[in-house]
Amino acid sequence: MPDLDFVQQDFQRRLMEIPPQGTGLSVDVYSPDLFELVNKLRERGLKPDYLEVFKATTTALTTVRQTMPDIPLAYHGEGLWITQPDVQTSPFFQQDVGEMVTQLNSLQSLWLNHECAMKQMAGYSFGTYVPPLYTPLSAEVVADNIATVQQAMDRQGRRANGTAPLFLLEMPPLTYFSAGTIPIPHFFRLITELVPCGLVLDIGHLWTVYRYTAACRRTSLERFVGEFLDEFPLERVVEIHIAGLSCHESVGGPQGGGGLPEWIDAHAAPIPSILYTMLEQVLAHPNLCSLRAVALEVDTKPIEMIVEEYAEAVRRFAILVQQTMAKGAAIEQPVKLTSRPISAQEPVCQSDRQRLRDDYARYAQIISGQGPIVGPEWQETAAEATGLAQYCTSYVPHEILHWGGDLGEMFPQTCRALAEQGICLTAFVPFWFRSPRPLTQSYDFFLLKIERFLEFVTECAPDALVCVQEECDGLRLAYAQANEVGNPMMEMERTK
Repeated sequence: MPDLDFVQQDFQRRLMEIPPQGTGLSVDVYSPDLFELVNKLRERGLKPDYLEVFKATTTALTTVRQTMPDIPLAYHGEGLWITQPDVQTSPFFQQDVGEMVTQLNSLQSLWLNHECAMKQMAGYSFGTYVPPLYTPLSAEVVADNIATVQQAMDRQGRRANGTAPLFLLEMPPLTYFSAGTIPIPHFFRLITELVPCGLVLDIGHLWTVYRYTAACRRTSLERFVGEFLDEFPLERVVEIHIAGLSCHESVGGPQGGGGLPEWIDAHAAPIPSILYTMLEQVLAHPNLCSLRAVALEVDTKPIEMIVEEYAEAVRRFAILVQQTMAKGAAIEQPVKLTSRPISAQEPVCQSDRQRLRDDYARYAQIISGQGPIVGPEWQETAAEATGLAQYCTSYVPHEILHWGGDLGEMFPQTCRALAEQGICLTAFVPFWFRSPRPLTQSYDFFLLKIERFLEFVTECAPDALVCVQEECDGLRLAYAQANEVGNPMMEMERTK
């Protein structure tokens, strides 16, 4: 049995090294341009208490740190698929962890925030986050993988004062479906009993849990939130996110079952008022005792909308956030440990990891429309398969064809050649999911799409090979140039 007190004490020791950050923004470097955004905020007399910056190139993040020495910076990671049982044996895992620690150090971030979700599993790749299997074994694997990453941060990310960044695990959104054998709050409770990580609670993600589980048919939203928070390890929540929700463009109508909108997580969209109401309920909960920060997630959102929403959030919540952080700090006690434990569990054995690999292989086949909905973790989903069917037949095809680069815009000449031969681009979707593929590089959906489209054209229209190869080369070159030195605008801002 895990030593729960020891794990909690280790978390408390790490938490005490993180001062309150306040109300800030979770941002991308380029979308929208971060320097333009900060300048527009300053014109309105606004200055974020902190910025949580999404993964970019190390050069770009270093430039951000140098240009904004007066703003605390945190780090939102990407690409460490800690939900996956084979992630530690990936040929790129150590490389990706090393890059992550380097970027943490360049920002001098107090934490690594990473989604409890994946974009790659069992040899299949997706463009947007897919939630984990909510099972006890899955929770054990996540905890074990987090422990490995935290150990790397402790070794390589230690600051001059002896502190190290803390791993924060973010509860992911549901996009029309969920699969598992245990409730989502129980899943995160199991993880926090095994490893001293913090959590990020995203209010919009919580809304999608209500919308795309049976909860929306049995109870009100307010009651659901209350019951969820009572069961969720809220005492581990270090950061809260709030972002936009909207209907996906692949969805035909705005309304779904029970009259609720078919909203999904959408950072470019406005924040609906219901999320502010939920935020008030979360901030008032007595178990929220470790809060250090609240951020509006605004990557890809128009700057004008960001400025207005941040001004509104500061007006409505800044004092309440400060009070909530102070309340938690008042009850914290000094913690002394004789050692520095990371995990209270034995490493997950290979047979269990293989069993979970099989579960995720079935998962990938189900959500890509290749396999039947079978398995104990899919029983509730199978009973109400409308959401999963929408994901498989509308969302995923749109993602493969348009997300992270529209094929028609990326390969205009090749697409015209395919059309002349009567080859429809929709055939690329079953080609993409035809079989699992070994990883050949760290996850990058744009580069992956280039590679796979080249293979698709080579197979179905070999006479267009010269054309598609030229377009592939041009895309790769432009992408490399854009990422080699970062956004040219950043260099201009740094020299002002």
